[in-house]
Amino acid sequence: MNKRTLGREGLQVSALGLGCMGMSEFYGQGDEKESIAVIHRALDLGMNFLDTADMYGSGANEELVGRAIRDRRDEVVLATKFGIRRDGATRTVENNPEYIRAACDASLRRLGVDHIDLYYMHRRNPGVPVEESVGAMAELVRQGKVRHLGLSEVSADTLRKADAVHPIAALQSEYSLFTRGLEAEILPAARELGVGLVAYSPISRGLLSATLPSADELPADDFRRHLPRNTGENAEHNRALAAGVKRIADAAGVTAAQLSLAWLLAQGADIVPIPGTKRLKYLEENAAAADLTLTPEQLGALAAAVPADAVRGTRYPSMGEIEL
Repeated sequence: MNKRTLGREGLQVSALGLGCMGMSEFYGQGDEKESIAVIHRALDLGMNFLDTADMYGSGANEELVGRAIRDRRDEVVLATKFGIRRDGATRTVENNPEYIRAACDASLRRLGVDHIDLYYMHRRNPGVPVEESVGAMAELVRQGKVRHLGLSEVSADTLRKADAVHPIAALQSEYSLFTRGLEAEILPAARELGVGLVAYSPISRGLLSATLPSADELPADDFRRHLPRNTGENAEHNRALAAGVKRIADAAGVTAAQLSLAWLLAQGADIVPIPGTKRLKYLEENAAAADLTLTPEQLGALAAAVPADAVRGTRYPSMGEIEL
């Protein structure tokens, strides 16, 4: 798989990464044996950029990824995150330096590695100056525990303040045909600073595949049952949009998910989507999207089928809550 570069310090990753979150929770029951097989197959395909976080499965996802890469560490660009602290059903955001140092050491232990290639602040607590948090993260770089720094879901202003303290390699934010809000200010700021964009939920949690079951057909422990875009009239409207994407995909001889990933890759060489899956079938389908080149006509058809503000419903039930 071709490589792309994140940030000014030259972090090279595969053009598509693998989001590992759903292997541990949020999308129904997982299977560790199959999840490890998916990670190994991703590496075989050249998809070397693996994404996890300390809050996924309350640490279980990092442990799973660590077991999967134990004998293949040198093939992996490993990304994880700190910042969302879980206490039962309660989540808080912690960004103070003492917590960051402890969180990094805990992630290294769970992953079974001596360094993290890309370490993100998962969410920002505005009560802690971002300069203070990034200063602590930069110390981890100096200690050799971390190679590159990232942030997730921050504003353009926060990104600029953070990058003034230490080079930021990547901003991880939700971006897809269905989620375009960062195009106005955040993506231009990242490009101004030379920060790469890692796009999570690039298939809009399955909506853009045009195969996602209705909310009431999803497993009881699948959090998509409660997302505003998947329920009521919003769901009907958004499924019609996805059907339009599928028609373009059918004409091109690819799946709607592949077309959606190819659209993201076409938005710039500084964008790296990280579709998540726990199934080999979907991993291989996603990986094949890296070889697609869309024509101007196809890009124009997608722009007409899904205008930037066409999707209905917020990404989460309450935009004031911590978002994944």
